[in-house]
Amino acid sequence: MDCFAVAVGLCACHRQSWRSILKMAFLFGFFQGLMPVIGWLAGGSLRDMIASSDHWIAFALLAFIGGKMILQSFSHQNGKRIHNLKFTVLLSLAVATSIDALITGLSFGIINVNILKAAIIIFVITVLVTIAGAKLAEKTHFIPAHWAERIGGVVLILIGIKVVLDHLEMVRW
Repeated sequence: MDCFAVAVGLCACHRQSWRSILKMAFLFGFFQGLMPVIGWLAGGSLRDMIASSDHWIAFALLAFIGGKMILQSFSHQNGKRIHNLKFTVLLSLAVATSIDALITGLSFGIINVNILKAAIIIFVITVLVTIAGAKLAEKTHFIPAHWAERIGGVVLILIGIKVVLDHLEMVRW
């Protein structure tokens, strides 16, 4: 769902080419599928290494990109246009939205899940949900581009806050 929200946020403010949407969907799907595999392979040692900071890394990446989107929204107000997203931005978002999947991979090892099958299912669903979010966002013609970009930036920051709050809730238990 984080990938869906990110796709909506990014594509509501700038119309994307199919190539850009597919690149985003593939990267999001790849990292959402890869991270559980890494967690599954690494086992408990990975949990100890990243558990104390994974949520802060995800928050920092999402807040940075969201803040950048908000700031950029004030520099142009000339309507929606095709704007291909930079690979580095997509890569950062793909990593940020999938860090929590590392921990999921650890639990997959404990409950004896077929990790290859799980990774493929996660990949396919993420790709489809990302494409759906991107295409749904194109239908938001009633929102001016600069407001869509601001809203998208806020959504990214809120997802980052949610990651931190979810971690704090998990630690509390």
